[in-house]
Amino acid sequence: MNLLSPQLHHKRRKKLARSVYDLVGNTPLLDLSKYSPHPRVRIFAKAEWYNPGGSVKDRPASRIISAAVRSGQLTKEKFLLDASSGNTGLAYAMFAAARGFRVRLAVPENVSRYQKNLFRAFGADVVYTSSQDGSDGAIRAAQAIFAEAPEKYFYADQYGNQENWKAHYHITAPEIWWQTRGKLTHFVAGLGTSGTFVGVGRWLRMIDPAIRLISAQPDSPVHGLEGWKHMPSALVPAIYDERLADENLWIPTEASQELVRDLARREGLLVGLSAGGALHAVRQVAAEIDHGVIVTIFADGGQRYLEEKFWEE
Repeated sequence: MNLLSPQLHHKRRKKLARSVYDLVGNTPLLDLSKYSPHPRVRIFAKAEWYNPGGSVKDRPASRIISAAVRSGQLTKEKFLLDASSGNTGLAYAMFAAARGFRVRLAVPENVSRYQKNLFRAFGADVVYTSSQDGSDGAIRAAQAIFAEAPEKYFYADQYGNQENWKAHYHITAPEIWWQTRGKLTHFVAGLGTSGTFVGVGRWLRMIDPAIRLISAQPDSPVHGLEGWKHMPSALVPAIYDERLADENLWIPTEASQELVRDLARREGLLVGLSAGGALHAVRQVAAEIDHGVIVTIFADGGQRYLEEKFWEE
């Protein structure tokens, strides 16, 4: 396994970090070209579990909080309120703890025990919602909490907050460009809030319109791809730009789970379920071209999913 940018990662480890905010970004790019069906098609994935909270969601969460503090929307007198399927909520809790803010979150009850323990560790106040209603149920619950007492909260609204995609536009996309030395030809990312795909995609389209932008989402409303949305049946995020993708791929949960197991057993990489979905999408793209450089996002590591039953198969 190759890290395309070891000098960046080395620099990151050496610098003085005054808070967890200073540890966000600058994640390594993994060379996974052995999963490519063609020798002239290279595959890379951003290892986002290198962020301090262990996921790509640290990027928008840190930016959303910082922007809200600068604008005066978030003060010590208010709770930061939002809905999350897990990772963004953990990022909020971590960053808010570092700055002394209170956090109230609406989260589906089927998040892992590992994640629940992290919420408790960071001191977050969590309202657990029905697992059957998924992330949409958590969104509705957060909206109801805010409607009851808007003066008590800064409602971060990650699904509609423009700082979400801007975090990836200003930071994630330039990282990818530098790490591939501007040679990428395709960018592939799953859709949840859609912030990663929209932010990176808009920046890449500005830099080089020839780069293909491919989104991916679950092939069914009922799925196991944590953090992803099946857009036709879900509450569509306000920041989602459906015109941006050159192509959209529909990803089955079972194939994604198989790739997660394969990455662990063949590469020693413990990744989250959405990373398996991203790799499945990338392999579909790679099968259709005879040369190119494809980059995707591995949103988080696999530690928080070790209780999932698919590991027993």
